[in-house]
Amino acid sequence: MAKGTPALDERTVFGAAARSSVSTVGRFGAVLLPFGDKHAGAAAINASLKTFAKPGTWFAPMWAIMVGAVAGGARWDALSLVKIVAAMALAGPLLCAFSQIVNDWCDRDVDRINEPDRPTAANLLAPRTIVLVAAGLALAALALAYALGTAVLAIAALGLVLALAYSVPPLRLKARNGWLANAACAFAYEGCAWVAGAAAFGHVTRGTLVLATLYSLGSHGLMTLNDFKSIDGDRRLGLRSIPAMLGIRGALMQAFAFIDVFQVLAIGYVLAHRAWIAAAFMLVLFAVQLPMQRRMARDPAALAPWYCASAIPPFVWGMLAAALAIRYGGF
Repeated sequence: MAKGTPALDERTVFGAAARSSVSTVGRFGAVLLPFGDKHAGAAAINASLKTFAKPGTWFAPMWAIMVGAVAGGARWDALSLVKIVAAMALAGPLLCAFSQIVNDWCDRDVDRINEPDRPTAANLLAPRTIVLVAAGLALAALALAYALGTAVLAIAALGLVLALAYSVPPLRLKARNGWLANAACAFAYEGCAWVAGAAAFGHVTRGTLVLATLYSLGSHGLMTLNDFKSIDGDRRLGLRSIPAMLGIRGALMQAFAFIDVFQVLAIGYVLAHRAWIAAAFMLVLFAVQLPMQRRMARDPAALAPWYCASAIPPFVWGMLAAALAIRYGGF
């Protein structure tokens, strides 16, 4: 199954952007039709790719790159807004869609158990189509990243490498080590995106690097929760996801430890730089998540989707508060 920070409801701030952007991915696949699957119509490829690219998962990197832009000094002027939109397109419809497509293709066997209606599991797309669309997205991502600056290009290239390391044999971290797999995914979706947003505005500080790292490690726990729904297929096929190794209860405790400890460290780091107001907001947003965790602990497998939809918003708003602390605190 496709990996990523669990998808939020489409009514979130980026829901409309994701819905409009995914049509571009579908049209791109249809353009490649003559060179890919000659047995499917353009409409079928369009529909399959909309499912395949999982636009709901684009929220996390799009938000993170916007947060990085705030920390990096983005202003409310036309040029800054254009760069932010371009950076969000890079993070979501290009890089994240690439990672989802590659992961779905490599996960087709486990998806036949967990989600048999997924396009790859149901053999709705030919391998040539998948390869061409993924390659096209990667090249477009690198081109747009280059336009945003050489530092952004380097970070985008790292993100592509992490996506491939997560999904593609022979490394295929998700099959070998769930701890490293979640770390690769969390840093690609959160840390790389955050730093890329700051780099697009030429201002990557130590505070940006520290807080991007802490929130990436916090996101490690969210990645574990996202694996709850695929535990049966993971175990049957020998994938070493954290829930498959530790069981639901053990994985839940690990996930909450990552989510909580690294948010507390982020709050402490902001406090150490005397950004009192930002730290207070971060503390309140963290406290809001604790009753949700107690509720989820009653039935982790069933309540994981509810928790992700409810607790991710205060988690990511904490990221924004931290970014504002960096911007106005100068650290």
